[in-house]
Amino acid sequence: MPSTDGFVDFSPIDEQPIAEVSRGGSIEADRAVGSARGASATWGSMPPKERADVLRRVADGVEARVAELAAVETRDNGSLLRSMRTSVMPRVARNFRFFADQLLALETGRKEYEGFAERVAWDPSGVTVVITPWNAPLMLATWRVAPALAAGNAVILKPPEWAPLTASMLADIAHEAGLPDGAFNVLQGVGDEAGAALTAHPGVDRIAFTGSVPTGTLVAQAAGANLTPVSLELGGKSPFVAFADADLDAVVQQAVNQFDNAGQVCLAGTRLIVERSMHDAFLERFVKAAGAIVQGDPREETTDIGPQITREHFERVDGFVQRAKADGATAVFGGGPNDELGGLYYRPTLFTDAPLGSEILMREVFGPVLTLQTFETEDEAVELANSTRYGLAAIVYTGDEARAERVSSALVAGTVWVNCFFVRDLAAPFGGARGSGIGREGGPWSFDFYADVKNVCTAPWN
Repeated sequence: MPSTDGFVDFSPIDEQPIAEVSRGGSIEADRAVGSARGASATWGSMPPKERADVLRRVADGVEARVAELAAVETRDNGSLLRSMRTSVMPRVARNFRFFADQLLALETGRKEYEGFAERVAWDPSGVTVVITPWNAPLMLATWRVAPALAAGNAVILKPPEWAPLTASMLADIAHEAGLPDGAFNVLQGVGDEAGAALTAHPGVDRIAFTGSVPTGTLVAQAAGANLTPVSLELGGKSPFVAFADADLDAVVQQAVNQFDNAGQVCLAGTRLIVERSMHDAFLERFVKAAGAIVQGDPREETTDIGPQITREHFERVDGFVQRAKADGATAVFGGGPNDELGGLYYRPTLFTDAPLGSEILMREVFGPVLTLQTFETEDEAVELANSTRYGLAAIVYTGDEARAERVSSALVAGTVWVNCFFVRDLAAPFGGARGSGIGREGGPWSFDFYADVKNVCTAPWN
């Protein structure tokens, strides 16, 4: 049901308007919760195999529209079209297919304890609110929507106002796949209006949020008033630690990859921390490789990185860069807008000589801005890596297996990649430590959150 208010959605590619979007508020949020509550019994009581079949049909629907979804999302948020088409949208379908399979694989068998029988039940928790960010809106939404639906919950998705369009397309796909009316709802709107109304609503049973630490704090505070469980994936300032015994070519290539999606990736290893003996060779090769990055229209196959998402975010990134210069950091390359392209295109930037504890080393920029630090010892590398309030991810490159084990054990991070990056089985746990979040999702961990896990203990029958 459309609200009486609306807002204009702009494309970051050229800052031109592309859609008029409904602007939901507290009234629409209340209607969405009512719709979800009304569908909970129908969807939640459906046998797991039937729910799984519906989710597989959603996956089929996504796969049939990959090209269209990819084109819309690229226009909407400026991500590379080739990535949307070949990896991101196929992952959307895989999210639904995986959690359909995972639902049927949940452990529900009986256990015996001193003659008593115990059985695990995974009951639907009720209504789940999913609030997602703009950097990969559909993929990150379905990472939460799929397991919540699989668990038997009715879901309300609040998409990002900066990239809202593919969420509504998903609603159409879900309807065509046979989801009952009200089992999946999309509430368009602005975060501090629609999002705030949903997170404070007493009719909500679970909240899954992906976004910044300040907003995540507000979500947790609102949920806490109703004791609503939350799953929070928040910001990151991930370290990329490279030892001198690592393959230098692999280190350089992976380090340059941290500019992916114009730096708008929460997991990115934005703090390059390299052993001092390899610093000069690394920097020389890195500058050369980064200089070959093609920036431009993300719809072009030859483009490597596109624009920042909005003018507001562009100026936020530039503010970090200008303050870093004022703090004494040196921009080895980049350090400002791409004047050749104009618009929202910001040059890939690398800082050296940033003072310890300075803002550029401590806070998430969420733009194409990396820093470079050096270390002498393994202990120093770990200390530098763990020096922020974040703990989302970390990257370690080394040729020493024992060192890899020691360092990865010492790092504070929800995910540690050793000699690789961005690799994860959907069955593996995912989440952040410290200020990077609360909880773990993936595989059975998702059902731990989205279901009310119940133990039924029965005495021996006479």
